[in-house]
Amino acid sequence: MTMAEQESQTAQTTHDIKVERALRALLDDRASVRLRATMAVGTAPDPRFVGTLVERCAVEPDFQVREMLTWALTRHSPTLTLPALVGALRCEAAQARSQSLHTLSKIGDRTAWPAISRALLSDADDEVARSAWRAAVVLVPEDEKPGLAAVLSTQLGRGPHATQLSLSRALVDLGEVIVPVLHAAGSPADPAVRAHALATERLLRDPEAGFESAIEEAKRVAMLGPGRTEE
Repeated sequence: MTMAEQESQTAQTTHDIKVERALRALLDDRASVRLRATMAVGTAPDPRFVGTLVERCAVEPDFQVREMLTWALTRHSPTLTLPALVGALRCEAAQARSQSLHTLSKIGDRTAWPAISRALLSDADDEVARSAWRAAVVLVPEDEKPGLAAVLSTQLGRGPHATQLSLSRALVDLGEVIVPVLHAAGSPADPAVRAHALATERLLRDPEAGFESAIEEAKRVAMLGPGRTEE
């Protein structure tokens, strides 16, 4: 074995040891250790990290570490990360689905678009649905925006303030294609749906308007009905 080959083998062995240490550190009981390990993994990407990173996304309890896991995955090749992340969308654990969707939106590779199913966009878990809405507007092809707007409009009136705000932001990000579906949603019997549709259209027209004021004004209009004013 030549000196160059020996040096190459030594370097590879050293790298393999570092990879094994990092993989163990990702499973450490201490969040601070997991955070440092994830930063190291993202700084020096290696295909052997991808599976563990995706698995940790599903169970990691610390928000900062989860965000770092997403960053580390964006540092790896999409040819490695996308199949693993798309596979996690079928997991029963809500966090696995939510974090995978979040990571897909950060990677921004539109080949993942077919994985954003109607089931995810209407997931019973609010956090999963919100992550799906954000991912969808990032990944959707231009010619499929009207269809996405129609699906998202079925979620109008859903959930608490934060959930409704997430949906409105997602719809507004799609642009003018949402106007017809908002008009259609603006005349159902459900006043919550109508108010949400009206508030979303107001945000589209005036992005500087606060959602809270928009929704309150929309509720007032929805209660009075079109063309009516308060006495």
